[in-house]
Amino acid sequence: MNVVHSLRRHTGVVSTFDNDAGLGIVDVDGHGPVTLHCVSIADGSRSIAVGTRVRCRLGERLGSLEALEVEAIH
Repeated sequence: MNVVHSLRRHTGVVSTFDNDAGLGIVDVDGHGPVTLHCVSIADGSRSIAVGTRVRCRLGERLGSLEALEVEAIH
């Protein structure tokens, strides 16, 4: 279960993403690196390119801070 820490939307950049594992890191502006899991990508694609600027919420999943509801900013 995901616990959303805030309804506030944050921005950041995807710094790593491993398509095979479905895991990556988002460098969130003002917060630093947080985990990204492919199921949190809002468009359902389960993949996102490194360097993509994103908007997300921060929440707790499996005991650690994670990017949730991740959307690419175009």
